[in-house]
Amino acid sequence: MSKEFPDCPVEITLHLIGNKWKVLIIRDLLTGTKRFGELKKSLNNITQKVLTQNLREMEEKGLVHRKVYPEVPPKVEYSLTETGLSLKPILDSMVDWGNYYKNKYLCTDSN
Repeated sequence: MSKEFPDCPVEITLHLIGNKWKVLIIRDLLTGTKRFGELKKSLNNITQKVLTQNLREMEEKGLVHRKVYPEVPPKVEYSLTETGLSLKPILDSMVDWGNYYKNKYLCTDSN
């Protein structure tokens, strides 16, 4: 195993997608290919620099595919690789747990 990655599988997963932006980028790309501007718009408060940095890291780790079209201005599209798509069950579990928590603790009547 690479020195860059820990031995623990949970730590490996967190190393790859352990910040909120990466998880949200994956969420958006699970529905299909997106252009940079579409991702930026969907991720409200993310800066261009942070989005670019996260996409580059995810591309380097084999989670995201970047396709550049030879146009002026350049058209760039992002999609999940097969490895990136394999994260879907993790995000589905996060959705289920988030709904559970929301219904149990956040959607209670104050009456």
